[in-house]
Amino acid sequence: MTRVKKGVHALKRRRSILKQTKGFRHGRSTKERQAKEALLHAGNYSFAHRKDKKGHNRTLWNIKINAGSRELGMSYSKLIGELGKKKIMLNRKMLADLAENNPESFSRVLAKVK
Repeated sequence: MTRVKKGVHALKRRRSILKQTKGFRHGRSTKERQAKEALLHAGNYSFAHRKDKKGHNRTLWNIKINAGSRELGMSYSKLIGELGKKKIMLNRKMLADLAENNPESFSRVLAKVK
């Protein structure tokens, strides 16, 4: 069997890892072993937090809707319940945007619900 030297491939892999960890602090951006470990953890965190971000956004929307509806004399839970009963199909993201950026439209939605 022929002899295979891996210098080129090892260097390519090392450069690739160090390129991905550019901006990390201390040895995590300069030392191959620490950089590889940092990349593994970074990948795990980014995967998990992509899922978490969706929940955080929904919580933020609920807070915005609640603030907007309480100014107009209705609680969040009553608003959501009435929207369901009246078959008004507005999702929380759209309601939060209306409450924050377009209060007069949000008040018209509340008037339909009351």
